[in-house]
Parts: sequence; structure tokens; C-alpha cells
Amino acid sequence: MTIQLWYGLFRAGFAVVFMGLHIALMIGLLVAWQRDRRACAQGFFLWGPTPQGVLPRVSVIIPVHNEQVWLPYLLQSLAVQEYPKAEFIFIDDRSSDASLEILWRFAGTFPEGTVQIITLQENPGPNYKQYALGKGIAVASGEFLLFTDADCQVPPTWIRSMLARMGDTQVGLTIGPVFKCSQEPGFLYQYQCFDHAVRYMYLAGSTGIGAAGGGFGNNLILREEALRSIGGYTTVPVSPTEDAALIARLRDCSTYQIRSAFGKEVFVMTGVEHSWEDFTNQALRWNNGGLFSPDPATRFNFRILMITISTGILALFVLPIIPSLWPLSGAILLAMILNTLATLKLFGSALPPKKTIYLIHVVFTPLYFTVLTILGFCRFKVTWKGNILKTPWQQDKKQPVPNYRE
Repeated sequence: MTIQLWYGLFRAGFAVVFMGLHIALMIGLLVAWQRDRRACAQGFFLWGPTPQGVLPRVSVIIPVHNEQVWLPYLLQSLAVQEYPKAEFIFIDDRSSDASLEILWRFAGTFPEGTVQIITLQENPGPNYKQYALGKGIAVASGEFLLFTDADCQVPPTWIRSMLARMGDTQVGLTIGPVFKCSQEPGFLYQYQCFDHAVRYMYLAGSTGIGAAGGGFGNNLILREEALRSIGGYTTVPVSPTEDAALIARLRDCSTYQIRSAFGKEVFVMTGVEHSWEDFTNQALRWNNGGLFSPDPATRFNFRILMITISTGILALFVLPIIPSLWPLSGAILLAMILNTLATLKLFGSALPPKKTIYLIHVVFTPLYFTVLTILGFCRFKVTWKGNILKTPWQQDKKQPVPNYRE
């Protein structure tokens, strides 16, 4: 009788806790969306000078590594930005293609001092992108730091609209949505687009309930004063997901608030991966960043989420033998229905138009997350731009973090 009681409590408790967490995230998503609408309605920095009469300077920081194919598209979108007071800082990280040449041509089309190009001859890692970003941050002169990647495209309204979210001086950082853009048919391409949107839904919901733990580093704006309040970029722990490490550091070590942006005016588009191997490597890097985050709260919350999802999915395979486990799988599927509906409602305009196929994701997304979680705990190696990206268990604990601000 005791075993049956505990078993019943486990089944019911699992479903209640998991659904409770997702309902809380949905509430957080609504709160984040309402905050964002209020910030935009107030119109900070949207069309003209601030009340003091001076527009703030924005430093747009972009690491580059062998991006000659995608880089021209990004530069074209930066050239038509509707914000007059911005500087562009590019960090060329040992590119062996024509990326550096393309950057110098771009710099020649702007007044002197508008574009800075930093060239790295070596990069000790262990997170190569994080090291490059530190070099760019060190020379930035803006009151706000805005980040994207060389394989992205941004709308003409991007700088001023992301800046609009920072009108409240208590807001230290705002994350923005990033979507994958593909006109190619096939489930791989369609799923990548949906996957990005679902991930942002989780991230935005977390900010709404005050538990921000991540964001897309290729659409993120940071108040320079907030960065100084935590001791500068040097103090951000080395992590496979440097953006999440920065957000966690700001959340825990300052009084600044973290917000999420919505709306087409801040949608950033990036390219897709062309094989399941490349896409899984990318997704595994993000997943490992949460599973092995240097921030204890992020690590705990993400592990709880991934382990419960994995438990519910694995229970599907034993339902023919133990049908009483149905609450575990049922809770996962119901939560995914909520997630899918919320994602399509908020970000459907950025996704491929065949909405009926998204029903597949109700099962495929938690199944894929389960595979990533198993691979992560099995210590599968992750690469970035051809380099093995070390996770915390692989790093040399004696290696000092580079001092980016002298």
C-alpha cells in the first residue's frame, strides 16, 4: 500500500509540478509582452532626442570568423539603420577568407571613427567568441552595447527599437528575438525555424517571472553602466553560452532589471544549418550551456526542465508495459501544445507559413530535447567554427580569464 501511495504521488506530482512550471512561464511571457508594449508606447529614443536633447551613443559589437558569405548581408542591413549615433565595432577573429577585406571596404563608406576593426592574430579561448567579444567591449565608447553576429540580418529599425527598450534607467539588459530564415523545403529547415522561436518563448517567459537565465547573444542590448556595476566583462564566467553567463551575472550581482523585446521592428534573422549534424552541434552547444552553466540557479533550473522533459518522453516508450505512467507523458505533450500555440501567436509571422506541420513539433521537440540532454550528460564534444568548445568539465581550472579591460 505504501509503495502504491508513493507511486501515485509521483505520477500526480510530476504532472502538477511540470504543468505548473509551464503555466508560470506562460504567465511570465504575458507579463514580459505587456512590459515591452508599455516601453514602446512611451517611445524612448524612438524618433528624436531624449528629454535632455542628446541621443545616446550605441556601440554595435560584432565578432567575425570566416563569414565572407553572410557578412555582406549583415553590412547591407547595418548601412541603412535609422539611428544616427552609432559606432560599429568588428572583431575579426583569425579569418582566413575575405572577411577582413569586406570589412575594410565597409568601413570606407562611413565617416572616420564610425567603424572600428580589431584583428586577432591569436585567440586562447576556451570560449573563442567570448574572448573576441571582450576585445570589442574594451574599445567601445557607447553608453549602450548592442550585439549581433556576422551571419545575421537586422531590420532598419533595429538599433533605435532595441534602444527604446532601455528608456527605463532601471533596465540594464534587454534580450531580443532571433529567427532562422529559410525558403528551402524539408523538415530540417522548417524545424530549425520553429526551434529558435520556441527557445525564445522560454527565455522571454523566464524574464517575465524574474528568473532570466539566457538570451540570444546575436540580439542583445546592454547598458554600459550596468556592465561596470558588475565589475566589467572580465567578471563574466567562461561558458559555452557566454550570453547566458552575462545575463546570470547581471541578474545576481546588480539591481538592474532584465527585459525581453517583442515586435517585428527588432526581429533578427540568421541562416540555417544544412545538415542534422551541424544543427545538432549548434543545439547541443546551447543545451550544454544550460546543463553546465557556471551559474548555479541557471544550471539547476535548466537541468530540472530538461530532466523532466526527458523523463516524460522516455515514459512514452514503456507505456505499453506500464500504462499507469501516462501522466508523465501527458503533461509533456500538454505543455508542448501550450508552447506551440504561444509561439505561433507571438512569432508566427517570422516562421514558415505551413502552420499545420507544427503539430509534429508537439512530439518531436521534447523528443529532440531529450536526445540533446542525453548527449550532453554523455559528454559529447561541441565545436564552434571548427574549434572544440570546452565545457566546464574540460576546462583547465588554472587558466586565468583574460583581462579585457586594463
